[in-house]
Amino acid sequence: MTGSRAGRPLTEAETADLPPYFNIDPDRALAELGPEVTTGRFAEIAEACTRGRDDLAARGHDAEGGRRLRPFSTWEITRYLIPVGAAHFRRVLRQNPDLPQGTSDTEGGAKWFTLDEVLRLRAHFGAEGSRQREYLPYRPAGLPAKMVAVANFKGGVGKTSTAAHLAMSAALDGYRVLVIDLDSQGSMTSIFGGKVTDEWETVFPLLARHYASHLQAENRRRAERDEAPQPLDDTLSAALEVRADQLVRKTHWPNIDLIGAQLDLYWAEFQVPVWRMQARGWKLWEALAETLEADGILGQYDIVFLDTPPALGYLTINGLAAADILLVPLGASFLEFDSTGRFFDMLHTTFASIEEGENLAARALGREGISFQWDAVRAVVTRYDASQQAELAALMQAYLGSALSPHRQGYTALIGQAGEQVRGIYEADYRDFNRETYARGRETFDATYAAFKSLLIGSWRRDEQARAEAAE
Repeated sequence: MTGSRAGRPLTEAETADLPPYFNIDPDRALAELGPEVTTGRFAEIAEACTRGRDDLAARGHDAEGGRRLRPFSTWEITRYLIPVGAAHFRRVLRQNPDLPQGTSDTEGGAKWFTLDEVLRLRAHFGAEGSRQREYLPYRPAGLPAKMVAVANFKGGVGKTSTAAHLAMSAALDGYRVLVIDLDSQGSMTSIFGGKVTDEWETVFPLLARHYASHLQAENRRRAERDEAPQPLDDTLSAALEVRADQLVRKTHWPNIDLIGAQLDLYWAEFQVPVWRMQARGWKLWEALAETLEADGILGQYDIVFLDTPPALGYLTINGLAAADILLVPLGASFLEFDSTGRFFDMLHTTFASIEEGENLAARALGREGISFQWDAVRAVVTRYDASQQAELAALMQAYLGSALSPHRQGYTALIGQAGEQVRGIYEADYRDFNRETYARGRETFDATYAAFKSLLIGSWRRDEQARAEAAE
């Protein structure tokens, strides 16, 4: 069908002036439509995505197919990782030939070091260097790892990217990091090169084990009352044999480990409520935290990052209940601000409801109630464009006050290119850009990490003081 003006067909020039949604030819549209789609087409598309994902993920892999973390130059080390002058750094290496000496691509060229070697060098400076410099990150002895959940039920807000870059920042800072992927999409797992075959390599067996342990305790009470026990099916029996350290996988970062995720983890969102209905006394929100603590995981790491699904489901509730620090990424837009407000409203409704139900029962039995507490909760503006979003971001800050981190995480070309190459910005080699571009690109994530590290150190310091007061 063609348009007309005053009863005559439109000329080509007149048609060109119209928006593209006018004068679409039905027969041409039908030809471009293609055949009707059956469910089998979904499998074909999924297979194509799998091939493409494997191809993209292969970038940055070594000859054996594993991910490889790039080396770090003397310039990077002395600027970002070990706070000493380059000349002093080289002098210390000459005086200590047993320390890593680095490698060079050319005779007399720049020296490059693996992160393992950087960690060894940092330990040396921490033991032998000036007491006035911070060579080793603050970490009180005898206190457990801090668990950090990154959550929002709106997708596309930079949740996984923020969690991944904070994990990498903390690793470069010298902390021992565990990343737990609670999102069945498995994006965090892909970033760290993890391969997960089924739900038994995710946190699912830990949740199942917690429920099975609850049933065992309940069956002991039933036996005392001469009541028949509740049977444990094959899944629960198998879960009782799984420990958290069996699920932990090494990554291409020497001080970042991973408990990964994949699509089958989503089954937990259906199975957990079934278990809860069968045993109303099971505290499902404690499942992840209690199993990690029971298995000694919190003593093996400094920080545990929990990447949650973009929904307030049972996996997210477990992650939030386990967390000491909660970070909520959002963009500086009305819709994301509005959605984040609803997210916090749902958090209040959910956890207040749990507290009310548990405390009602506790009062009836004369027991102590529960109260959820977090060391800190901060919303974080991501993908920030100062030229267009400054006014809205300032308005958000005025309303949220201290609940919104004053640091705004900008978006740079370095971030975009790193994402295209399936790696974090800290994995990007500055030689692919130049030093100035690289330095500008990482500034925004360095500042994000600095804001987070302040929360981390403050919460550990509060724990230290509470421990000292309790010992008096």
